[in-house]
Amino acid sequence: MSAQSSAMAHAVTDDQRFMALALALGHRGFGRAWPNPAVGAVIVKDGMLVGRGWTQPGGRPHAEIEALRRAGAAARGATLYVTLEPCSHYGKTPPCADAIAAAGIARVVSAIEDPNPKVAGSGHARLRAAGIAVDIGIGADAARRHHAGHILRMREGRPHVTLKLAVSADGKAGAAGRRPFAITGDAARDRVHLLRAQSDAIMIGIGTALADDPVLTCRLPGMTDDSPLRVVLDSALRLPLGSRLVQTARLTPLWVIAGPNAPGEVEEALRRSGVDVMRANETDGRFDLEVVLKLLGTRGITRLLSEGGPTVATALLAADLVDEAILFHSTKIVGSGAVEALETAARLSLERQLKHVGSLPVGTDREDIYERR
Repeated sequence: MSAQSSAMAHAVTDDQRFMALALALGHRGFGRAWPNPAVGAVIVKDGMLVGRGWTQPGGRPHAEIEALRRAGAAARGATLYVTLEPCSHYGKTPPCADAIAAAGIARVVSAIEDPNPKVAGSGHARLRAAGIAVDIGIGADAARRHHAGHILRMREGRPHVTLKLAVSADGKAGAAGRRPFAITGDAARDRVHLLRAQSDAIMIGIGTALADDPVLTCRLPGMTDDSPLRVVLDSALRLPLGSRLVQTARLTPLWVIAGPNAPGEVEEALRRSGVDVMRANETDGRFDLEVVLKLLGTRGITRLLSEGGPTVATALLAADLVDEAILFHSTKIVGSGAVEALETAARLSLERQLKHVGSLPVGTDREDIYERR
């Protein structure tokens, strides 16, 4: 290999390494940055890291602005690595592209173009017009997975949906009569709480709400504030005012999606308790889940975790709306008469729509991960 080729290979390796760092930083915004994408950015000068940033809670400041703030004067002549194209439009803040140019950044390495029609390549064009070298595509595959929720929301108007199910050794999701039954162990439950913290919202059906009276917060030490927004599909507004979900609505936001014929007086009572009630049309007494997801998308949700049990899981799979599935398999036996985790049709849908991409032990249980084919 020539000296020039060796130097080019080394440069690519550095680009990949720093982009991987930017993606890792962006991960810190999962569940916190919505309605904006969880972007990560690093600034490098003479091989040294001089600034880093990630999208802050609520979506602002943007990752690039945070990285520039930390770099200060060292940003001049440096390279910025960013997981998504810098914005080029005036929203609630000025364009990041202008701030990058003003800081004297010499080169921008951007993983992917932003599918937001307000950007869609104009950020990169704005940087080039300012005399900045722009390279696109380093870490693109990883960035597309990282920003899957933002991409889906921009292109299809809905969030990325992760389906979570706990499955016993005999294929059950709950005991007979929906009696409480701990299928998985402590390690798996901790993993679920981490998934909650990394999601914008968590969705269940009214059946789960009535049977379990859950809170649906993240209960890992020190992470209560990272709890996701809670969403309940409740066609007839049967959620009790005394439920733990309603009683905590002023601490952790609760959205309830009701059918068009749900009683208005119950809606008003829920609103007085701090619940945000939305209406969605039904067909034959069932929500069109694509419409529901697009309703959530209009409210800024990009990453949705479904913990709604077999009924909601089956409906999502039937509508081909599951982008990722995480199944926790236990060694416990629940017994006859218990609730099936997935009926045959739903299992076939999962196998047809998703591919198994990995397994790992979680305490005494096993986590199986599936992604859209």
